[in-house]
Amino acid sequence: MASSSSSKHKRSHDVFLSFRGTDVRNNFLSHLYTALYQNGISTYIDSKEMRKGDQIRSALMKAIEESQFAIIIFSKDYASSSWCLKEVAKIMECKTQKDLIVLPVFYKVEPREVRWGRGSYGRDMAKHESDFGKNSHKVKRWEKALFDASELSGWTLNDEDEAEIIKKIVKDISMQIDQRPVHVAEHLIGIHPRLIELNSMLKLGSDEDVRMIGLWGPGGIGKTTLGLALHNNISRQFEGSCFLADVRKALEGPNELAALQEKLLSDILPRQSLMVSNVHKGISLMQKNLSRKKVVIVLDNVTDRSQLDALAGNLEWFGAGSRIIFITRDKHLLISHRIDEDYIYEVKPLENCDAFQLLHRQAFPSNNNIRRDLVDKVLNYANGHPLTLKELVCFLYRRSELEWESSLNIVAKILKKTSNDTFKWSYDGLDDNAKEIFLDVACFFTGYTKEYIMKVLDSCDFEPIIGVKVLVEKSLVTEERETLQMCNMIRLMAMDIIREEYPNDPGRRSRLWLFDDFRNVLSRQLVRFAGVDIDFSLII
Repeated sequence: MASSSSSKHKRSHDVFLSFRGTDVRNNFLSHLYTALYQNGISTYIDSKEMRKGDQIRSALMKAIEESQFAIIIFSKDYASSSWCLKEVAKIMECKTQKDLIVLPVFYKVEPREVRWGRGSYGRDMAKHESDFGKNSHKVKRWEKALFDASELSGWTLNDEDEAEIIKKIVKDISMQIDQRPVHVAEHLIGIHPRLIELNSMLKLGSDEDVRMIGLWGPGGIGKTTLGLALHNNISRQFEGSCFLADVRKALEGPNELAALQEKLLSDILPRQSLMVSNVHKGISLMQKNLSRKKVVIVLDNVTDRSQLDALAGNLEWFGAGSRIIFITRDKHLLISHRIDEDYIYEVKPLENCDAFQLLHRQAFPSNNNIRRDLVDKVLNYANGHPLTLKELVCFLYRRSELEWESSLNIVAKILKKTSNDTFKWSYDGLDDNAKEIFLDVACFFTGYTKEYIMKVLDSCDFEPIIGVKVLVEKSLVTEERETLQMCNMIRLMAMDIIREEYPNDPGRRSRLWLFDDFRNVLSRQLVRFAGVDIDFSLII
């Protein structure tokens, strides 16, 4: 596998083919070139790629330098050509200097013939020594290049099935080919144990089945970051990969599902230029082109069944060994797509030690230590929620202790915009029953036992069984030790929804939960508490 430094070099081609035309051009070479092309692998071959007017030598040397792989087809008369010997010497030089991956194919010759100069290779190298001198530096360089190349792991084709050898070559290259890693945020605290758990769930060693899994959890919990890290960690094990970022947001703009299908196909088959005019055409192209290909696809922030149906309809669309990963806030969406609960991974808040490490690494100036009680207040408020921590870190970075203390008194204002931008669309997607239950839990019941909450809601003529279930599946509420919990940023969003009902008149809002608001409306106001109308003027 190429080292990480390979990405530093300019890559104009995936593969450079070095061969002796008279031996292989009209048989093995043409079949190999066709197979590489059909799999979207850019291949330099002199008869097809040489432009008129190029200096042959400089063009070939440049093509070798700008390729990621070089396949050397050692055939009977390969060493008879000084051009081939110049190529193999340059290839081995680039292997050392530019991380070129070299793959030898021994076509009807044995590796030992190339390595030790036997048979036709012995006769051809003897002729070169006669032409250039036995101690010629050029000939010595060629001999060393032949020896070093023949030592590499490759394929030998004598009586073997040519089609099978070509299939193995293409698969090997496809699984190693440069795939630009998707950018992942820095400071990936606590992610390694999660990747281990996901790798176990994916069972990457098994190529017999196609597997779909889901990453599920509330907004801002780190699902996308985890999905990105997982994609980058495993993509080289597949023949093609695609990470479709924020599907929901992409569909808000000019993009339609057909455009996302085209992007998916383009990422996996970058050189086939498949055009998708409509969703049905896209489904047909995906089934045709991906059903025999081992791929990994990550669909980030899917929110609707139509997205899953268009982008990963069923297991038969993909080749054996493929892994399809959905990232969503909606657990029921995964279940409705026939994904077993054993393959749904719940992304949970950071452990306290990881949250502290994240806060300490990003918020503290190197020359300043903030009081532990202030740090604990931040951690308690964030409750392991990475997005909450991130927003607080941005505000608190390089501030003094006094500024930290002051900031913690207005934390709701700091987080208001982010909470609304992140969670409002989840609320908007609820039915009326679930919305009312959600607002009541946010304002009055967070931390209460589920049994008690269900009784109160039932007495208010709600449908709490399905309502609470939907809130849990939508990642707006979590069940913890027989209680219902809600992260602070989601509560902020819920309370802001109620404030916006009547911004300047608390008495007309559907719910009151702050003492000052109660005091202002107690005189003769009718307010609603957990679904029950109460005239507080009668209580005074």
